[in-house]
Amino acid sequence: MTQQEKVPVVSKKVVIPFILITSLFGLWGFANAVTDPMVQAFKKVLELSNSQAAWVQMAFYGGYFCMALPAALFVRKYSYKVGVLIGLVLYAVGALLFYPAAITEQFWFFCLGLYVLTFGLAFLETTANPYILAMGDPRTATQRLNLAQAFNPVGSILGLLVAQQFVLQKLQSDDIANYSALEEAKKVLIRTSDLMVIRDPYVILGLVILAVLVLVSISKMPQKKGDGITDSLGETFAKLKANSTYTLGVSSQVLYVGAQIMCWTYIYQYAEAIGMSSDTAANYQFIAFILFFFGRALGTYLLQFFPSGKLLMLYALFAIFATIGVIFIEGIFGLYCLVAITLFMSIMFPTIYGIALEGMSEEESKIGAAGLVMAIVGGALMPKLQGMLIDLGGFGVNDIKILGVSEVNFSFMLPMLCFVFIAFYGFRVNKKALVIIK
Repeated sequence: MTQQEKVPVVSKKVVIPFILITSLFGLWGFANAVTDPMVQAFKKVLELSNSQAAWVQMAFYGGYFCMALPAALFVRKYSYKVGVLIGLVLYAVGALLFYPAAITEQFWFFCLGLYVLTFGLAFLETTANPYILAMGDPRTATQRLNLAQAFNPVGSILGLLVAQQFVLQKLQSDDIANYSALEEAKKVLIRTSDLMVIRDPYVILGLVILAVLVLVSISKMPQKKGDGITDSLGETFAKLKANSTYTLGVSSQVLYVGAQIMCWTYIYQYAEAIGMSSDTAANYQFIAFILFFFGRALGTYLLQFFPSGKLLMLYALFAIFATIGVIFIEGIFGLYCLVAITLFMSIMFPTIYGIALEGMSEEESKIGAAGLVMAIVGGALMPKLQGMLIDLGGFGVNDIKILGVSEVNFSFMLPMLCFVFIAFYGFRVNKKALVIIK
């Protein structure tokens, strides 16, 4: 792009709508970050195995898969603003369900709350991402989405601080070396207290979301609709299926989200293997989120100079090298490598998203966006599989050795394979772009 052709990432006439929609990115970042440590929290409090505790992520990311397409069909027919309002309502209801869940002390009830909560997040993401892409020149669409997504880790950092300061540090079960060996009466008291601790951030979050709901409802936003739908739903699906850049993009997104959630969720189990407590491990996840924010800001800048496919490939290659360190370097330096992965994951979601939808009509992109949001189901499936790998030798995290390393180290083979596929996707997209230029 020459200097004469250079266009603003966000034009002045859409600054206010851009800011309003971008604020939503922090909301789901908060929910993601505050939920990741809950896998370890529920494991301790309710005495679950690693794979059982992974149902937290199954419920959370499974909600995205189930609601993304209905949300896209709704947004296709009605306005973006209505889609946002419905998303906020479902978000608040899911968070407030933690109150009765804590009273019943039933794990499935907590999972139900997370499931409903992510119905709301599916609406928000299906609405916000394509809306941001459409807010300006197509040539800066991927850069614009990376800019908006840079506010996602801001919410993640806040969510992690809440999880660390108001949940992990207050869990009594985490302070007892042999919690399972306690008398049942003592365990009942501790369990009740700890579940209340887990409940409170979500209930407060639900009340905050209700306040945001009121704010959005009274704000003026462009009532952009899917006017004049030219293709039937079947025709749109056929076009998407024939678009290899899109279909491979969906596969890449499934693997990226799976890798992200595995690296963020099992940082606690990795830390446990080297004798580190959960609240101390949260400090490392906090650093990872700072790197995530920095990496996304840097990526947004670099997209001015690098084709999106090439930059995606480079970030994925660095992620592969960092993951090899996680697997084969045991101890604190392996943990450092695990933290470093987040820096290289930072641009993957918005960049894959932008590449996959590039060149589509508005109506086609709305349905295409649903597929990319449904791809978030990777965050439900892959952590469960990793939990099963960690449980191969028992409910601990370093019961057996595989290829000379503990099973928790070996389990990071899964995110490494995900990054290999993403690197291939970036290479393929970049090669295709070079052919078009020639």
